[in-house]
Amino acid sequence: MREHVAPRREAAAGPSQKLQKALAGAGLGSRREIETWIAAGRVTVNDRVASIGERVGGADRIAVDGRPVRLDRSSERPKVLLYHKPAGEIVSRHDPQERPSVFDQLPRLRGSKWISVGRLDFNTEGLLILTNSGDLANRLMHPRYGMEREYAVRVLGELSPDHLASLQQGVRLEDGVARFEQVEPSGGSGANRWYRVVLKEGRYREVRRAFEALGFAVSRLIRIRFGEIVLPSSLRRGRYLELDQAAVAALMGASGAAAGVSGSALASAPVRTPRRQPRPGQGRGEGRPSAARKRTPPRKRSRPN
Repeated sequence: MREHVAPRREAAAGPSQKLQKALAGAGLGSRREIETWIAAGRVTVNDRVASIGERVGGADRIAVDGRPVRLDRSSERPKVLLYHKPAGEIVSRHDPQERPSVFDQLPRLRGSKWISVGRLDFNTEGLLILTNSGDLANRLMHPRYGMEREYAVRVLGELSPDHLASLQQGVRLEDGVARFEQVEPSGGSGANRWYRVVLKEGRYREVRRAFEALGFAVSRLIRIRFGEIVLPSSLRRGRYLELDQAAVAALMGASGAAAGVSGSALASAPVRTPRRQPRPGQGRGEGRPSAARKRTPPRKRSRPN
């Protein structure tokens, strides 16, 4: 079987980049997702079926499922949302069980879509970062950049010093060793105890499985920090906040997507208040405020009978 090789063509005008990176930067999806589209023949370049890894530029005509794609969006600053995910929502657009999705709560975008930076399982709460830039999402998730994830974990029972040491030295799971950067007791009463844990990867249900491997059931799990971004205490469950341009620039700098901006700017940069507030009136989140401004819903005026 002969391997398909893309035909040679003249260099496109302007700087070129790999096709999957260009489409991710335009906000169509993550690189991994786009690679599956290319492999399935859904992407064309200059009216021919594209191949993974080929380079494209501004003069190329690119289409997905026959629809033209604008690459110049990749030069625009990405949009970034902080969403306080409640338990009982799935981080997926397609669910055979038709459970509530976080994407149902978000504002609509034109010409692109929201991409989640990692996932939180159905019963996990807390900070979920979403962006319309597949390139930024890929950088934030890639292990090379070592973005820390911090969680508040409630378990049934109290961990011994040996248990704490095991979590930091590494607990063997079926898909490899889970190793926490930090594990600290964080209070609790009765049979329940809280712990703060920090790790630099995000495998499927990794925190829960690591505790279960030591014989402890996790009754509540909340992500309270991702990299430099802390879940704002003013952000209620089921609501979102949009980062302003200064905070987005800081996030891009911290992920290596842009240079010259300190990640510490995320601690002070304000965010834009959302135009739409899904699920008002739900409980408050946990963690310290970071780059957030509280929005007070308008009061309902009673009408005379």
